[in-house]
Amino acid sequence: MPQSSPSRLPRPTSVAILTAIAILALAALFGSPASAQSGKRVVKEGHAAGHTVLTNNAGLTLYSLSVEKHGHFICTGSCVSTWMPLVVRPGVKPTGPVSLGVVKRPDGKRQVTFDGRPLYTFDGDSRKGEANGEGFKDVGTWHAAKP
Repeated sequence: MPQSSPSRLPRPTSVAILTAIAILALAALFGSPASAQSGKRVVKEGHAAGHTVLTNNAGLTLYSLSVEKHGHFICTGSCVSTWMPLVVRPGVKPTGPVSLGVVKRPDGKRQVTFDGRPLYTFDGDSRKGEANGEGFKDVGTWHAAKP
């Protein structure tokens, strides 16, 4: 049988390759326009300290501070190294088992809220089911977010 010659495809130029790489890098960094407009599940239900609580995607308990509501922030500066804000990128509407919202933090980031209260994880929790921040008092009282 005679051998057929392989078909020749046009070779991409350096500019085309670099453009494709740049588009992929930007999509990875900022998300595609379609994903930016769609909802992103960032909150789940879990169990901690004998209660049903809200958790992040890793299963860590989410908390709110009693004195923070509707854009009034107390946890700023060094506080966010202990209580880490649950944030989403611009254009992302957070979803979960309850109605969620977002509020702009003093640093410009968009923090997820439940019932008007910003949500945080606690650095004292390292596994699912822990709620070591429950009842912690400083400028207010921290409570696990319960649906």
